[in-house]
Amino acid sequence: MSENVVHLHKHTSPPADTAAVTTLTVVPDAPPARPVPLWVRSGRAVKTAVTHERTRSVGRAAVRHGLYTFNGGRIVARRAWDGRTGSRYERMIRAAEAAGNLEAAEEWEERLQRFRAARHHRRMDLLHSPVDAAKGVAVGAGMSIGVLVALGIVMALNSGQAADVVTPLSATIDFIALLIRIVQVVWGPALTIGPFLALLALWSVGRKQHAAPQWALPANVRTGEGEPITPSIVVKALRDLGVPALARAIKEMGDAGASMLGPITIAGCGVEVDVTLPSGVSTNEVQNKRRKLAENLTRHEHEVFITIPTAARTVRLWIADSGALDEPIGPSPLVTDETITADYTKGKAPWGQDLRGDAAALSLYQRHLLITGLSNQGKTVALRSLALWLSLDRSVQFLMGDLKGVGDWAMFDGLATTLIQGPTDEHVIQVTEMVEGAVDEMNRRIQAPPGTTFPPLIVLVDEAQVAFMCPAKDADKRPYGGSKANSRYFMAVRKIHNQGRAVNVLMWQGTQDPTNENLPKLVREGAHTRASLALGTESQARMALGDKAVDGGAAPNLLRPGLDRGTLVVASDGITIPAGQSSITVRTHYIDDDAAEAITDRAKALRDGVTTLQAIERAQEHDPLADIAAVIGDAPRVRTKDVLSRLAARNPGAYGGWSFLDLKRVLDDAGASPYKSDGVMVVSRDRVARALADRDDEGSASAD
Repeated sequence: MSENVVHLHKHTSPPADTAAVTTLTVVPDAPPARPVPLWVRSGRAVKTAVTHERTRSVGRAAVRHGLYTFNGGRIVARRAWDGRTGSRYERMIRAAEAAGNLEAAEEWEERLQRFRAARHHRRMDLLHSPVDAAKGVAVGAGMSIGVLVALGIVMALNSGQAADVVTPLSATIDFIALLIRIVQVVWGPALTIGPFLALLALWSVGRKQHAAPQWALPANVRTGEGEPITPSIVVKALRDLGVPALARAIKEMGDAGASMLGPITIAGCGVEVDVTLPSGVSTNEVQNKRRKLAENLTRHEHEVFITIPTAARTVRLWIADSGALDEPIGPSPLVTDETITADYTKGKAPWGQDLRGDAAALSLYQRHLLITGLSNQGKTVALRSLALWLSLDRSVQFLMGDLKGVGDWAMFDGLATTLIQGPTDEHVIQVTEMVEGAVDEMNRRIQAPPGTTFPPLIVLVDEAQVAFMCPAKDADKRPYGGSKANSRYFMAVRKIHNQGRAVNVLMWQGTQDPTNENLPKLVREGAHTRASLALGTESQARMALGDKAVDGGAAPNLLRPGLDRGTLVVASDGITIPAGQSSITVRTHYIDDDAAEAITDRAKALRDGVTTLQAIERAQEHDPLADIAAVIGDAPRVRTKDVLSRLAARNPGAYGGWSFLDLKRVLDDAGASPYKSDGVMVVSRDRVARALADRDDEGSASAD
């Protein structure tokens, strides 16, 4: 029969105008709570204690210090065994044999034989040592007693007391008795404390060697962040790489696996070491394990670079200091040194720093250039910094097409002969005709008399993938984009790649995300200098740099998009690359727009003045004399060959095939003939302007 329980709820804080109210609530009674068994409560308590962080820390500490002592004893025992036996030499012999170094194996075998001979000699000496020791003790004791007695006689003669003869001897006996008593007092505690001191020494050895599992080590030791690179760390990293043949060879070598390593040398913000792999292990097996090797070395993947030097069966490891590659490298010399100049023929552009921290400079002399990478990785800045340096050579001429059109190249207005900026099909058409005009200039130079020298003409197209993928066609149905034989932009670039280098007409291109569609194979392979920022896949890396560079260790696809902005992998004979390598990684200087404008202002001050064309004039009607005046600009005089090249860039269809005789004919007819100044033929701005004014006056008079 169920019962009801009456609960009394008394409001102890009633309103001010009422008395305390007692409320009666009747609820059914609940069944009595069952007591929790003791073993259940104990299990929960144990589980909570085990999972508590403090408990885990205490447990790790107990395991760590216990293993420090145990493994410290193993280390001391092994050292003692190595010191007493020839095991060390035997390990070195096995290591040399595994590495295929027979000369080193023979040398270690000779050392082992010498060690065994010396040990045998010491053991034979031990057979005679007890007798020799006894004789030595007897002789020593007799001589000591004689000296003490003689000293006593001297004291007795001096004092006149016969008892002083035995005073030195008795004092010595008393001193020996005192030492015995001291030993008797100390011996007991020493026997008690000695084992603890020995255990403490073993613990110290184990702690210094971190002789405990990784999970039991302290956090700062367990992570190993910033840990110095030592031979043992490199050998362990290679052993745990997951290459069975390599692991077996190192296991046979024992601790002598370091014989695979060359010297570990400081290289910039990291260290460098050559590793000679054992027989049966190929270099690509190590290259393909870059991430695991980096983690074994307590580094991130981007902080370890693996290249192939000239030595056979060898890989070269460059290991950065932790976090060093995330630090900026400093400003460009173009920004800090306002007196710096450029020399297209003999100079090198200061581009940045290599991984060793050395200055990385690139020669641009007669080399076509291609820079590629994912969007927003610093491609335009890297390409622009080369053009900025070269602009400080007043002999260099530029034809520029920026198919992004956001003003990244605006500072070259007044410096470049042509500057087209914009992403539309019309801009692609303009850029294509600009490149075709450069082809006409190249053909004119090729037909010049032998020995004629020509100023460098840099044809630069940024975001070139826009041109290759342009669907527009001309009146003859020829496509501007694409990679077929009738593609106008593609064929113009190919012609410059084929013959432009000989007459200093060079093609520079920057493009995004290389594929066969937006960067045809023949175009990318025509560049002498190929550089790549971060890419997405290895296939893209091969398109950007070529198979040889990638097979040699170049890996722009392993750069971190966004984090490694401005870092390039370069394959070129124009930059110093370590012997045996096919590429080099360069961290480029960042030059912002304001600094770039300051540099171009210095470059403009070196020149007589350049009128920059913002579009290619394709009109059939043209006025040669007016065009000549336009390309001369504000300069008082311009060399005839510069006038010809500027005319060709201004209107390729009209002036692309002009020679000096054509220019001279027009100027002679107008009464503004070219003349020699400092040994070169020049055209005078004032003469041309006067000829135009006279012609206009004559036209006005005839009209009247």
